[in-house]
Amino acid sequence: MTDGCTPAPNNDNHYDLVVVGAGSAGFSAAITAAEQGAQVALIGHGTIGGTCVNIGCVPSKTLIRATEAVHHANIAPTKFDGLESSARVTDWAAQIAQKDALVASLRQAKYADLLPAYNNIAYREGPARLVEGGIEVNGRRLASERVIIATGARPAMPALPGIGDVSPLDSTTALALSKLPRSMIVVGGGYVGTELAQIFARAGVAVTLVFRSRLLPEAEPEIGQALASYLADEGITIIGGLAYDSARKAKDGVELTINRNGSLETLTAERLLLATGRTANVENLGLVEAGVSQASSGAIIVDDRMRTSKAGIYAAGDVTGKDQFVYMAAYGAKLAAKNALNSNSLRYDNTTMPAVVFTDPQVASVGLTEAQAVAAGHAVRTSVLSLDNVPRALAARDTRGLIKLIADGVTRKLLGAHILAPEGADSIQTAALAIRCGLTIDELSEMIFPYLTTVEGLKLAAQTFDRDVKKLSCCAG
Repeated sequence: MTDGCTPAPNNDNHYDLVVVGAGSAGFSAAITAAEQGAQVALIGHGTIGGTCVNIGCVPSKTLIRATEAVHHANIAPTKFDGLESSARVTDWAAQIAQKDALVASLRQAKYADLLPAYNNIAYREGPARLVEGGIEVNGRRLASERVIIATGARPAMPALPGIGDVSPLDSTTALALSKLPRSMIVVGGGYVGTELAQIFARAGVAVTLVFRSRLLPEAEPEIGQALASYLADEGITIIGGLAYDSARKAKDGVELTINRNGSLETLTAERLLLATGRTANVENLGLVEAGVSQASSGAIIVDDRMRTSKAGIYAAGDVTGKDQFVYMAAYGAKLAAKNALNSNSLRYDNTTMPAVVFTDPQVASVGLTEAQAVAAGHAVRTSVLSLDNVPRALAARDTRGLIKLIADGVTRKLLGAHILAPEGADSIQTAALAIRCGLTIDELSEMIFPYLTTVEGLKLAAQTFDRDVKKLSCCAG
C-alpha cells in the first residue's frame, strides 16, 4: 500500500478492503487495491462479470453488427452501381447462440480467469450486507475499515397500469430471445431503446418506438431529430411527445395506450420492450442501518472522491446512478480504491467523458452541449457541418449525419463536440483529447488529419466557424 501503512494480516476474515460486486467496477477496484499490496475480499452474487459482458455492451454490440451486416447488404445495390446483394435473418437462435458463446468466453477470460493471478484477492460468493466493522456474507463476517459498493443496476419497471400483466421484455430478456416476434413496441427513446429498436427492425421485426419527449433527449436536438428521420427511413414507426396511459394483454400480444396531444391512442404489437431507465441494486445491503445516504431513485450518493455519507464506505459504478458507462464505472472504482487506501486525494472528473450510442449512424459526444455552455456563462459559438461536406462520407455514398462543435467565442477554446456519423464512435476521442488539452478551434482546424476519414470532419467543422468549406479543395487549409 502506498500510504506507508502495513497491510493488516489476513487471518481469513480481516481485509484491507472489501469490494461488494464482481462486475467491471468491482474488478477494477479489487485489482487496483491488490496491485498496491492490499489484502482484498471481492464479493460476487450471481453471474460473475456484471452487466457489460453478460447482458449489456458485449451482447448488444455483437447483435448490432450482425443486423447491420444484413441491412447494408440489402441497401448496397441502391448505393453502388453494378452490385447485386441481399441478406436476411434465417436463424435468429443461431445468432443468439453465437452471441452467448462470445459472452461466455469473455466472461471467463476477463473475469473468472483473472482471479488466480492475484493471490491477495479472496473471492467470496453470496449476498452481502453492511454490518458494524465490515460486511456479512452468508452469515460470515468479513472485517474491514474500508468498503466499496459496486453492485450495479438493472432495468427499471415503470409505474404503468397493467404493465405487470403483459410480460414485458427488458434489455436483458430482449437480447436473450431465441425467436423473433413479428412486431414490437419499444418504450423509451434513450440510448438503450434506440439501439434495440434498430437491432430488431433490421432483423425483420415491425418496430414502433415511443418516448415521452424527443429521441435521445440528452443529445443535441439536431442529432436526435436527424437520427429519428433515419430510423423512420428504415421503417421504424417513431412516436414522441407522449404520455403512457396503460398496458394490457391483447388477443395477439399486447396493447399500449398512449396520450398524445390530449387524445388517447392504442398501439398493438406481439411484444412490448421497456427501455425506460435503470435502478440501482441496493436491496438488502443494509444502507439505511449503516447510515449511507441514497437519492430518491435509490442510487447511492457519493462525492467527487467516491465517498458515501458513511466514513470508510465508498461506492462506484451504476449503483451511484451517474455516468452509466462501463469505462466510467471502472474509472470511478479505481479512484475509490486508491482513495480508500491513500487518504482520499483523487477527484472524479467526467469533463472529457466520451459517450457513444451504437446506432447506425453512431452518435458520439464529449464535453458541453450548446445549452450547457450557455448555462455555464460562455459566449457560445457553434458550427454545424453536414456529412455531405466530408469526403469520406461522399466516397462511402453515405452522407447521413452531421458534426456540431461548441466553442467559447472569446477564448475560442473547444468546449464540446457532437458527431452523428456511421463511424462517429471512432472519431470522438480526438475531440476528447482536444478539449482535455485546451485546444482552440483554430488549433484544431490547423492540425493535419488523414484524408478520407470520418475524423477529418472535425477539422472541417472547426474551419466552418469562419470559412465556407465548400470553397476549399481537397485537404486544403
